[in-house]
Amino acid sequence: MRPSRVLRKRVVIPLRRFGRNDQVVLSVLAVVIGAAAGGAAIAFRDAIGGIQWLVYGFSSEAVATEIGKLPWWQVLVVPTLGGLAVGLFIRYTLPDGRPQGVPHVIEASALLDGRMSLTTGIRAAIASAASIGVGASVGREGPVVHLGASLGSWLAKRLHLGRVLARTLLGCGVAAGVAASFNAPIAGAFFALEVVVGHYALSAFAPIVIASVTGTLISRAHYGDFPAFILPENWLIVSFWEFPAFALLGLVSAAAAIIFMRSIMFTEDVVAKLPIPSWSAPAFGGLLLGAIALAFPQVVGVGYEATDAALSDLYPLWLLFALIVAKTAATAICLGSGFAGGVFSPSLFIGAMVGGAFGVIATQAFPDLSSGHGAYTMIGMGAVTGAVLGAPISTILMIFELTNDYELTIAVMLATVIASVVTQQVHGRSFFVWQLERRGVSVRGGHQTGLMRRIKISSVMDNRFSSVGLDTPIAEVRLKLQSAPWGELFVIGAEEKLCGVITYADLHEAAFDTSHDSELTAADVARAVPAVLQIGDHLEAAVKVYNLTGEPHVPVVADKQSMLMRGLAHEHEVMLAYQRALDTARAEERGEATSSRRRYKA
Repeated sequence: MRPSRVLRKRVVIPLRRFGRNDQVVLSVLAVVIGAAAGGAAIAFRDAIGGIQWLVYGFSSEAVATEIGKLPWWQVLVVPTLGGLAVGLFIRYTLPDGRPQGVPHVIEASALLDGRMSLTTGIRAAIASAASIGVGASVGREGPVVHLGASLGSWLAKRLHLGRVLARTLLGCGVAAGVAASFNAPIAGAFFALEVVVGHYALSAFAPIVIASVTGTLISRAHYGDFPAFILPENWLIVSFWEFPAFALLGLVSAAAAIIFMRSIMFTEDVVAKLPIPSWSAPAFGGLLLGAIALAFPQVVGVGYEATDAALSDLYPLWLLFALIVAKTAATAICLGSGFAGGVFSPSLFIGAMVGGAFGVIATQAFPDLSSGHGAYTMIGMGAVTGAVLGAPISTILMIFELTNDYELTIAVMLATVIASVVTQQVHGRSFFVWQLERRGVSVRGGHQTGLMRRIKISSVMDNRFSSVGLDTPIAEVRLKLQSAPWGELFVIGAEEKLCGVITYADLHEAAFDTSHDSELTAADVARAVPAVLQIGDHLEAAVKVYNLTGEPHVPVVADKQSMLMRGLAHEHEVMLAYQRALDTARAEERGEATSSRRRYKA
């Protein structure tokens, strides 16, 4: 055999196959998305700093210190006018005139095949950067997650990738955004898998990890290898007897998380009832924020300076309690009035104050058994944040990456799990899921719900059915029922309109008593159709009808206005179609489907 043919057979052809492998393609794309999302996180923070410099005259992470130096009128005027500008921008540039964030990413992954608009993502990031720049008490991590997910979705759309790969690239953008924000690649990867993607199959796990690491490297190249917060040298868990205190802190953190979430929703409800246009609400929210900031400048912006101070034991007990209330109120006002931003940073802030206050009290009560205020502060951060986000695993991992302290992480695990379980039992959902439900979007079934919504009733509909007219004599009805598929006759009126259904049970005495055959027609014995499906409905709608009516065979009509009969939707066929789609999706997630089926849409 000629050397060129040997080279082609042993090297060139295997390399081509390797290059066409989905995992190789995804890995390369993960690097691209990780770098893009990491760069976007840097650009987002620079945009916040630029807006701060324009409106306040400084650009610094030490926002509370700088705000305290400003005249009182500027502290009130800037967030008020800034809120007005943000409200107008959101009203006229974003879908439904509302801010966008992590809930929209979850919705896109679960129900929209991983599809998001890059234009909307950029506009949402501008709104969030402007909100934080003028002082809104919101988080910057959520907007970065949304922007990173938008970048991943845009690339998937440009490459015409299918549903599974699009969701994976969406997760890559999320992971890189979180990792770049906190310098925590493990937490970034698990946040994407836990909250957005919803599974840990290797086909998604590997590229998401690559994207998370890439985003972290981009962030470290720009900012250096430093944790997101200024931490003491180390913490030492003094005694095993502290663990009951950590468990109690978990309960307290759950209460703080629930109050925090309900405060935001309460404010939203109050603002929605006010007789003012929605675009003007952030201006009023900014004014109230400024009033709070005159007494507690720590609430302005993301609040990392105050969180660092709590970790270093710099705040007295009264101030810790005051800041819990002030930050909860400030964030509720800002998010409830319509400012754009996330809840990650506010959750960390409130958790730090809750943990710090708990630590002060615990240390005073049992000084010989306390690990110090800072340890409780870090545990409180993890517990409150994990409960609010509904992401205990990634939150625990983030704390571990920030501290590199195994013993402290065990305490964080205990408190975070207790806080998350209690919040789930009392509140019933995470903050993100609650936001979606308030918009009328349910992701309770996760990706399974998305699968059911993708399959139309028309694809499983049975065109075979028997029908009679309204004036059909009862004797003829009786004969037709004997040969009717599924033992049902459908009564059709003028203009082919579905008017009722007849089974043997509906005939009652007329089923066997022929003495009144000359008097009865189909119209006399038909009963109203319990429910119908429209030909454009999906399987989820069918399942709801089956559960509601108990009917195994539901008529399908063109639409509910015309009631033109098109066919039947059988419960067993709907369930089979769903099972086939579910099996295919799981095979794709495990990487078992063929390349062509996974990569490209049909």
